[in-house]
Amino acid sequence: MSDIIRRDPRAERIARNRLHPLHAALQTQQTQWMGPNGLVRKNPHAIAAGFIGPAGLKRIDRSGAQQGGSNKRQSSSAVVQLPLHVVEQPAFVIAVVPDMVGGRLSSHDKDLLGLAHQLAGKDGAVLAVVFGEHKEAAFDTAGVDRLLQLEGDEYSGYSPEQRVLALRAVENQYNPRHWLLPDSRTGGGELGRRLASSLGERPATRVWQVKDGKSTGRAGAGREDIARAAPRLLLAAAECAEPVSETRHEARAVKLSDPVARNLPRIEDLGSVAVDPAQIPMAESEFILSGGNGVKDWALFHRAAVALGATEGASRVAVDDGHMPRGRQVGATGTWVTARVYLAVGISGAIQHLQGIGACDKVVAINLDPGCDMIKRADMAVIGDAAAILQALIERVEAHRQGAKRDAA
Repeated sequence: MSDIIRRDPRAERIARNRLHPLHAALQTQQTQWMGPNGLVRKNPHAIAAGFIGPAGLKRIDRSGAQQGGSNKRQSSSAVVQLPLHVVEQPAFVIAVVPDMVGGRLSSHDKDLLGLAHQLAGKDGAVLAVVFGEHKEAAFDTAGVDRLLQLEGDEYSGYSPEQRVLALRAVENQYNPRHWLLPDSRTGGGELGRRLASSLGERPATRVWQVKDGKSTGRAGAGREDIARAAPRLLLAAAECAEPVSETRHEARAVKLSDPVARNLPRIEDLGSVAVDPAQIPMAESEFILSGGNGVKDWALFHRAAVALGATEGASRVAVDDGHMPRGRQVGATGTWVTARVYLAVGISGAIQHLQGIGACDKVVAINLDPGCDMIKRADMAVIGDAAAILQALIERVEAHRQGAKRDAA
């Protein structure tokens, strides 16, 4: 048996939200209790064994046939299925071009799809355009009605001109009512501006709200807002809308009717530039290894950060004790971070620290206390000794790299 405790944050959010349509399905019902006279009372509505009658109502099976002849009540976990949203003949299309960093939808991408779902309403369809191979398996629950995957070597690496040609082909075939791209440093901001120039559109940038036909975006270094009629092309900021969580969509695969012409590249991609993670500001880092009071071997912690290629961070307690400089403090009293992966080692999770990591995509916690607040916040938690787990991580990473070198040779 594995000692790793796995949680489902989405199910926990639904269980806390009484207005969610699946709230009742995730509530644990009390099956029996002791009455005031000492008699055991049973709740027949909480008994799992039964069958669906002709009128669609659940009936209780008192014969014991579904229980193998046993008189004991057996509980069964029902799989909660979101309602399927189908648009057979959409009146219009909302085109979304997610960043897909690492081949998966980021939290920014999911916010963008939530905004697209709002603009599409019941009559429109959300079309997601993805370049190259991906590892995403949850396009349906993210709000994608149509999925267009454009594969080929011409889209690999830094290829904005070729991608604009492909998006022009999408424009000719689908004529989207709106184009939505993330206004990010990971590609969406530049690609959206190139597409706007190609289409002759004046885009709205850093959009954080679209309501009643008007878009509102940040300006003046974030000190002012600009409201205007929503244009066809929107470059949206993070948290522009709530991600889709109450419906499941088709994510039906579609193709372009005509092939995309190859562009003669005027830009040569020389590959990624190696950057020292220690030189990356924490506010801009994608992967942070953060230590707290539970870290006893700080030399091992620094070796783990180098092996994982992570930027180092720390809790306020670790900084006050002199283990890390003040500039590496994470939290409301330090630096607010937006990492894709935040690995917290030996951090209990004070409220100021949890506020500082609120915008992180995935939080992994390593701690001996299974009841601490950081474990409750984490998307994945590992209960165990920090030193042993960090040493195991270093060994696994080094073994993986040595295997990659042997395969390359």
